[in-house]
Amino acid sequence: MFIGHFGVGFGAKKAAPRVSLGTLFIAAQFLDLLWPTFLLLKIENVVIHPELSGSRMLEFSHYPYSHSLIFVLIWSVLFGLIYFLVKKDRKAALVLSICVLSHWILDLIVHFKDLPLFPGNSPLLGFGLWSSNTGTIIVESAVFILGLSVYLRQTVSKNMKGKIILWILVGLLILSHVSSLYAPPPPNVPTLAWSAQFQWLFVILAYWADANRRERKLSE
Repeated sequence: MFIGHFGVGFGAKKAAPRVSLGTLFIAAQFLDLLWPTFLLLKIENVVIHPELSGSRMLEFSHYPYSHSLIFVLIWSVLFGLIYFLVKKDRKAALVLSICVLSHWILDLIVHFKDLPLFPGNSPLLGFGLWSSNTGTIIVESAVFILGLSVYLRQTVSKNMKGKIILWILVGLLILSHVSSLYAPPPPNVPTLAWSAQFQWLFVILAYWADANRRERKLSE
């Protein structure tokens, strides 16, 4: 799951209108922002299978600290708690916590059986939608389009930048998603990890776009 997580970030704007889209993106994609950093630090590991294609190319062999359910729950609580301590907004903090947790739930749908419940000798879960490229594309696209449509109904641009930057962001997300489906395998794990850090560009663009948009009034 990739673009679907950003769909959750877009859609969460309705539940937390005062939270920047950039912050919602960080929450919804938090596990996959941690993961490449943990790869670079060699805390976690992934095996690249260049002989395979699509979602089977990567074997998530060891990622208990970013993707085990117990740690996801910890990250969810910590993310929401830190936001609450800074902003004193209980509802927004809860929404952000749910966004973090939503990542694991969506991954559970698409991943093969590689998601641990806890570090160590844990059962591995995954419903395996990745076995169907068509099914994966349909589900991810549906989540993304639904989330984006919610965001567009919830906000309106304050100026031209609010329109242009948003659609640049959307275009880059779609382009990255399509390229991830058909791109050749990365040559090694560090290259994969560094390329995954590109996701921070989406966060920056989301902050920029959202700063140039406002909540839509009922009369608009």
